[in-house]
Amino acid sequence: MIALDRVARSFLWQELVVGFALTLKYLFKRKATLNYPYEKGPLSPRFRGEHALRRYPNGEERCIACKLCEAVCPAQAITIESEPRADGSRRTTRYDIDMTKCIYCGFCEEACPVDAIVEGPNFEFAAETRAELFYNKEKLLANGARWEREIAQNLAADAPYR
Repeated sequence: MIALDRVARSFLWQELVVGFALTLKYLFKRKATLNYPYEKGPLSPRFRGEHALRRYPNGEERCIACKLCEAVCPAQAITIESEPRADGSRRTTRYDIDMTKCIYCGFCEEACPVDAIVEGPNFEFAAETRAELFYNKEKLLANGARWEREIAQNLAADAPYR
């Protein structure tokens, strides 16, 4: 009986017919492949990409130099220096992130009481040298300005779960 079944399968090409049926099934469905540089897939609001420092709508920096992000960073990738201002508040004079050390854990973002440091939606920040991956305060603020709209939308979408 088993030999007869094997002969019938090979003679009737059952595997071949099943393979063609599967091919025809997927031939007319929507394609799953993206043409990457020109098409990009959806990102989660919780995606952790390139770091950015945010500003308030009036243009003032959000960072209050509490140094919680520096303390919580497991990779010790963040360096902050601060000084008091004339009005008694503290602001950062230096905010550096060594992106070659960063493990994108998001602890800095969670520790920040004013949502100053965030990990934005940008995942395309490859560099040719290590020096380009040492982010200073100006670079982080520029990232914040560039991605502020998307960052605000992502924070608003994630707010009910925080």
